[in-house]
Amino acid sequence: MKILLKFCAILAIGLSLAACSQNENHLTGAGSSFIYPALSVWAKDYANIANTQVNYQAIGSGGGLQQIYSGTIDFAASDMPLTMPQLSHHNLQQFPMIIGGIVIAVNVTGVKNNQLTLSGDVLENIYMGRIQYWDDSAIARLNHSVKLPHTKIVTIHRADGSGTTFNFTNYLSKISTEWAQKIGANTTVAWPGDGIGAKGNAGVAAQIMQTPNSIGYVEYAYAKQNNMVVTKMLNRDHQIVIADSDSFAAAAKNASWKASDGFYQILTDQPGVDSWPIVATTFVLIPNTARTLGVKKQIAAFFAWCFLKGGPSAAKLDYVAIPQSVYHVVLGTLKRK
Repeated sequence: MKILLKFCAILAIGLSLAACSQNENHLTGAGSSFIYPALSVWAKDYANIANTQVNYQAIGSGGGLQQIYSGTIDFAASDMPLTMPQLSHHNLQQFPMIIGGIVIAVNVTGVKNNQLTLSGDVLENIYMGRIQYWDDSAIARLNHSVKLPHTKIVTIHRADGSGTTFNFTNYLSKISTEWAQKIGANTTVAWPGDGIGAKGNAGVAAQIMQTPNSIGYVEYAYAKQNNMVVTKMLNRDHQIVIADSDSFAAAAKNASWKASDGFYQILTDQPGVDSWPIVATTFVLIPNTARTLGVKKQIAAFFAWCFLKGGPSAAKLDYVAIPQSVYHVVLGTLKRK
């Protein structure tokens, strides 16, 4: 109850300030498309109760970081966390907002949702260009009961600076020393081969759906909303798992959130028989010195409301909530800054 009262106090302060000035009733944010399905719903619902418009552009984590560095937005969202030296250099603070899964979507004739199983090794070899056809023996060994066509695989990837790409390539770097050394993990990488690039999770989803024999990585909400065919995965404990909120939450249980290191956490390739192997966190970044006290209070109020009231709408999209103990620390930090 004490925690709830503290959160409500932060929320009340922000809402009262929002009502004081029409000039302060607008927040701008940009970055991660990973969080966009949830954040767009939150912004719409929040506007109805707070008279505050939250304008968020899903331009990719890399674009959001560049805009917050230049001071042109009030907050950024990134699926690639910054280290403490990076936060200090740019005079930013960072906190986790939501957790979700990155899934592998395919468009292969005759293959149904959750029928195909892939492994990290197979994914790495597909994107490296060593596995080029759907009926390759490495894929067939994992899918004895699936009829696979002898058609060439078309890989789809993000063309913009992307936190989804960072987490996907971070996973492949953990799977493969060669990937780690030659390609690495970042928001943009030099993709091997002649795959197709698309902007945003929405763009990748659209490209997969219109490209026969393709494969790509997307945030689960986009796959679910578009009724895409996704694969099962062989996880770190050699168990076959299905992408859903339960398997995302199983991986998230391994997180150890610490304010002292900017809540830095990467949740790919986590142990656990039920863990989905490619899980990501979206982090919110805000300046330590906002333009005005009112703007800073509004940011705190909006995200306090998201933590307190946004859970059900996010859960419908199969996101996983940040633990209450963590967002208590986050909001306390926002109140002090």
